[in-house]
Amino acid sequence: VHRPSAPPCCTIEPLDPKEPKQQFFNLSKLGDPRYDRLPFSIRVLLESAVRNCDEFLVKRSDVESILNWKQTQTQTVEVPFRPARVILQDFTGVPAVVDFAAMRDAVMKLGGDPEKINPVCPADLVIDHSIQCYVNRLRSDSLQKNQDLEFDRNKERFQFLKWGSKVFRNMRIIPPGSGIVHQVNLEYLARVVFNHDGYFYPDSLVGTDSHTTMIDGLGVLGWGVGGIEAEAVMLGQPISMVLPEVVGYRLHGTPDKFITSTDIVLTVTKHLRQVGVVGKFVEFFGPGVAQLSIADRATIANMCPEYGATAAFFPVDNVSIQYLEQTGESDKLTYITKYLKAVAMFRDYNDPSQDPDFTQVVELDLSTVVPCCSGPKRPQDRIPVSDMKTDFETCLGAKVGFKGFNVPPEHHHTVVPFQFNEKEYMLSHGSVVIAAITSCTNTSNPSVMLGAGLLAKKAIKCGLSVKPYIKTSLSPGSGVVTYYLKESGVMDYLSQLGFEVVGYGCMTCIGNSGPLPEPVVEAITKGDLVAAGVLSGNRNFEGRVHPNTRANYLASPPLVIAYAIAGTVRIDFEKEPIAINAEGKEIFLRDIWPTREEIQAVERTFVIPSMFKEVYEKIEKVNERWNSLVAPSDKLYTWDPKSTYIKSPPFFDGLPPKSIHDAHVLLNLGDSVTTDHISPAGNIARNSPAARYLTNRGLTPRDYNSYGSRRGNDAVMARGTFANIRLFNKFLNKQAPQTIHLPSGETLDVFDAAERYQQSGVPLLVLAGKEYGSGSSRDWAAKGPFLLGIRAVLAESYERIHRSNLVGMGVIPLEYLPGDTADSLGLTGKERYTVIIPEQLTPRMNVDVKLDTGKTFQVRMRFDTDVELAYFHNGGILNYMIRKMSTN
Repeated sequence: VHRPSAPPCCTIEPLDPKEPKQQFFNLSKLGDPRYDRLPFSIRVLLESAVRNCDEFLVKRSDVESILNWKQTQTQTVEVPFRPARVILQDFTGVPAVVDFAAMRDAVMKLGGDPEKINPVCPADLVIDHSIQCYVNRLRSDSLQKNQDLEFDRNKERFQFLKWGSKVFRNMRIIPPGSGIVHQVNLEYLARVVFNHDGYFYPDSLVGTDSHTTMIDGLGVLGWGVGGIEAEAVMLGQPISMVLPEVVGYRLHGTPDKFITSTDIVLTVTKHLRQVGVVGKFVEFFGPGVAQLSIADRATIANMCPEYGATAAFFPVDNVSIQYLEQTGESDKLTYITKYLKAVAMFRDYNDPSQDPDFTQVVELDLSTVVPCCSGPKRPQDRIPVSDMKTDFETCLGAKVGFKGFNVPPEHHHTVVPFQFNEKEYMLSHGSVVIAAITSCTNTSNPSVMLGAGLLAKKAIKCGLSVKPYIKTSLSPGSGVVTYYLKESGVMDYLSQLGFEVVGYGCMTCIGNSGPLPEPVVEAITKGDLVAAGVLSGNRNFEGRVHPNTRANYLASPPLVIAYAIAGTVRIDFEKEPIAINAEGKEIFLRDIWPTREEIQAVERTFVIPSMFKEVYEKIEKVNERWNSLVAPSDKLYTWDPKSTYIKSPPFFDGLPPKSIHDAHVLLNLGDSVTTDHISPAGNIARNSPAARYLTNRGLTPRDYNSYGSRRGNDAVMARGTFANIRLFNKFLNKQAPQTIHLPSGETLDVFDAAERYQQSGVPLLVLAGKEYGSGSSRDWAAKGPFLLGIRAVLAESYERIHRSNLVGMGVIPLEYLPGDTADSLGLTGKERYTVIIPEQLTPRMNVDVKLDTGKTFQVRMRFDTDVELAYFHNGGILNYMIRKMSTN
């Protein structure tokens, strides 16, 4: 906490006269009527600016800009924001700790004190992305086996993280096996109100995972940023952000008794995609919010990246307080409630007089929500369950795209027989081969998890089962989930259907789905089948879930089980039975679907505070293998040149020139290229450049692990850049992780082509369409291109976090001017490009692009703030911080 000597127009008062040393900045006494009209989310930004105002990093003019939000929201007004904390997961946390270790080395070389490289802002790192579903229901010890494999394969990474937890102050590590970062954040790490260093102030955060927004459901303002940007926050830098527009989303009406929170969130996701909220805050209000539990709100907030907003905020109300009591935080409730009411940040959703001003208001009547899924390739492509069969069959024949597979009509009913466990089965288009209850989105929500359990119970009692070749799994978000599933008696039924607990962490949703049975893979390949995965996650981009599931659908946990029992997504549950039992009786989904009343009755009985207290009291000590892990404690890390996991990165080897001369285009891409396309997190293909590198280091394919687990090694990650098998490059006119090396005309793996260009000293560009870099907040999607020699990306538009990451690495995000595209400008990508960057730069300025054909056109340089320009002048945010730390 920074104590300004003269806070602007704001009194510092004790919250309780009996405790004069426990103070807070009383925004209600700013004496400014504008404050009471601000959206609640903007009030959090304002409090941070007031509390941290030092006339250097945060100025009085910034406070005035935020207070004047109503007039300035639609302008490009830059303000600083100092969040109260940072949260990391291990896929993004390992490279952050690697960067911190390398920065210590760099500061030492520049004659500075390496121990200055230390988190200033509190940081929590939850190890949750390393566990993979190698073993599922075919073994009774699947949980233990997966956890053992996780440790065996990641021991070196875990030792490195343990070293980081020892040498870096203000960093806490939550061991593997504890749960998913966002659920642990919601149930355990959230403060709601900080009580620190003599001050009360709102909890707020940024995280190196796009679904950090889940915490907004509890009234804690937070969002995902690039790992590079998070490192700067950890080092004490404020985030420089454009003051956002705030869309008010009014909820009213009552949902049908068969509707789940997943149905609501998929409906909201599609709706807000249509409204257009990219780069904006969404703040929920209205009487419908009061009907939603915190878990329901968190589910909606979790999917914020899928509808494109920066944050999706639910201000704290009585339901929030009840949740804190339920999760064992009752000792904090008095000061939390008292503080939030004192600063007018406590909400009554049934009181319209509290409704603030918004940029725009949109509404949803909850009574109009119907059961739905999303897919087959994007989370915003919502489909009512009643339309799933016809929609899939339409997708089969449609041209390749977000809703198409281009299967010829004569092959739509291909059936491939195969043997599994000495029995014959059939696979066809739409056959479900993966059914996973997974991810932070839904496993934090007792209503949908208990709903799945009750559906499983009714299914078993009706004599239903799941075919044994379908890879079923249950990866809870925390130990609390297993606790209440067991206590309520539904865990046994889930297990009987094959939904055994296979691990605690982000598994199938991140691509850690593990292998499918070989006979299943052979059948899919033989028939060129569009096989399906159904998961309760938030991401279903191509190639993410599994290479052999071309269609992937997001669904509520009960629907995941329903589609697993049916064995196909080509089913109309309203007209067709889900299955026929051994007695020949047709069973329909409506026969086994639990109502909201049934679920809530079980939830009230079995989800109790003692569960949370018991699980989280031992969370940092329960993993014996982590406890016994030996790690060094030297202030500088000793890099092992033989390591294939941890390597000192070459990010500090000098500054590249600013202007770009005669660059070749490495890739010519279309719309919605995701960070999964740019930097996949899943398995390393055996014929890839990364595999060749690992093989040359003496590893066998079973030890390759995943790209996500090797993010501490730049040599692997550079080779994994644009290595997604579903990458569509216009140079090739097909999906492949390859490109054309233009000087020779050869088709090469992307890394090999880039390496050949670099050997010739040729800079590179990428051409892209709309929404470049959508998806997870993956810093390697910027680091990897930087290492390939890509100096700039020219796109029609960018996803917010990825643009920030490119800036952080010194890669120039160029954007076509309105109305311009590659097609309209006649660009083939085979030209050579020169971009002259003037010495005097201003945010969002236009620059000239000159082609070797003689054509010239203008583009916008997407450095949006003066701070981003400072990063660019220093070769990126990490080099900026090193120079700053070395001179202080």
